[in-house]
Amino acid sequence: MLRNPLPLLFAVILSPMLVQAQEVELTIEGLKSFRKDNVDAYLSAIPKEEYSTSIRFQARLQRTITEALNAVGYYQPTFEFEVSEDKTELIVKVSQGSSVRYKEVEIVITGEAKDDPDFIAAIEASGLKKGERLNHGEYDSLKSKLRNLGLQKGYFDAKFTTSRLEIAPDLYQAFVRLHFDSGIRYHFGATEITGSQIKIERVRSLSPFQEGDPYLVSQVGEYNQNLSNTDWFSSVLVEPDLSLLGEGRELPMKVSLAPQARHQLETGLGYSTDVDVRASLKWKRPWVNSLGHSFDSSLSVSSPEQTLTASYRIPLEDVLNDYYRIHYGMKRVDSRDTKSIESNLALERHWKLDNDWNRTIFIRYLLENYEQGLQDDNAQFLLPGITFSRIRARGGAMPTWGDSQYITLEYGSENALSETDVIRVLGGMKWIRSAGENHRGLFRIDGGANFADDFDKLSPSLRFFAGGDNNLRGYGYESISPKDESGALTGAKYIATTSLEYQYRLYGNWWGALFYDYGDAFNDTPEFKRGTGVGVRWASPVGPIRLDFAWGLDKDPTDFKIHFSLGPEL
Repeated sequence: MLRNPLPLLFAVILSPMLVQAQEVELTIEGLKSFRKDNVDAYLSAIPKEEYSTSIRFQARLQRTITEALNAVGYYQPTFEFEVSEDKTELIVKVSQGSSVRYKEVEIVITGEAKDDPDFIAAIEASGLKKGERLNHGEYDSLKSKLRNLGLQKGYFDAKFTTSRLEIAPDLYQAFVRLHFDSGIRYHFGATEITGSQIKIERVRSLSPFQEGDPYLVSQVGEYNQNLSNTDWFSSVLVEPDLSLLGEGRELPMKVSLAPQARHQLETGLGYSTDVDVRASLKWKRPWVNSLGHSFDSSLSVSSPEQTLTASYRIPLEDVLNDYYRIHYGMKRVDSRDTKSIESNLALERHWKLDNDWNRTIFIRYLLENYEQGLQDDNAQFLLPGITFSRIRARGGAMPTWGDSQYITLEYGSENALSETDVIRVLGGMKWIRSAGENHRGLFRIDGGANFADDFDKLSPSLRFFAGGDNNLRGYGYESISPKDESGALTGAKYIATTSLEYQYRLYGNWWGALFYDYGDAFNDTPEFKRGTGVGVRWASPVGPIRLDFAWGLDKDPTDFKIHFSLGPEL
């Protein structure tokens, strides 16, 4: 006699559900290359938990695969379905059949875009040619391309007068008829500027186009970006006045601006293993007057270093790249064997060259009171010089590709307010390259040299020290240089360092790193030091953050150091 029928009843009720919940593996056979890729893309819209071996699901698969093959030109596919004995696998054997080919392709551009090379190139690259296999994506892509080109190049009246894709599946033939009337191409008209606290001539000088030039949306975006990069305005909007379409070829432009706050304060608190905890205060005036002059200053305080800077910038004809800058900096250092108070006053002239290099000619006056090892002295130097630099990057805060180069030459004469005759040369290069989405490589090389008649008269800020976060990891900050008879660091005539780093994406914006550093700061013959280690990188919203565990291989004892830093890689 059955004591309790409920367990059996539940088993009877739930058994179909358990069978239905059993996972089914789907295998598609007979398709290769782009056909398989397109079918996989269509099937990805079906959740795997909906897979089954039922006739209804087989019909659904046949419809989905047929749609995917139709899209790439195959309109007569045939199907065979096989179900494994335990009903855990469904095999679909597909024969795509013959492809539909273009029998007739009629693409006609009328209007002023008829001879436009961009439209001609778009048609040539479309793949829509007689005898080629039908591809719905190529047809839709060309239509979108022609529309977008019309908007980008000022053919605002453009329209399709005929737009047909006809298919005869039984004949394996397709017929394309695209007639595109571009109308006229509009030109830039007069520009109306409102809301600017800066002289209108300055604002106009940032425009990449002139009244009467053919319209290009890219130049509208460039003007918008140029105005934003000045930091004069809190909001920028550059747009054509489309309400006047059809009332003439020239289209007026509207530039709407709002002034940036005249005073800006910024505080910060950070940490680096080189300088420990560091607090900062920045005061900035993005615009001082209607000519667009600007002023910025900063105070940075840490245990070994305190720095005060102030800069005044005077833009010239090319506001963004052509300007004068007057810069003053005061720095107090009490680190290892260096105690120094230095003041720098510099006048700089900046240009951006046609080859995208930046050139700066400057003259600076350095006054320094210092103790360096056994030395206790004052020094002054008047150093004219020139710098060439360039940064190129693609890919955001942690670029997938990039490089930077710089070289600086300075000269001081004993006959012109310098303690000794000296020529200083500094330079460096960095490269970033990626392989796929998960592998990055970084290479850096830096060097410097002092050619002085009397090296002992150079103040500490002109000498070279190696070691630290961005130099030779595994060694203390500026802990490498020649030493005097007391064992104190003296600073070096020369420096040469290099680094090789490999990064692998761990997850999202987190990367692991392996690195090897090599270099020395020396007077005559280098005794190169080696550092190696592992690290973690995070592409944070405020820039790359780096945490390294590094070993200095040429120090005794060979312990490791932790390096933490934040800032751009180039």
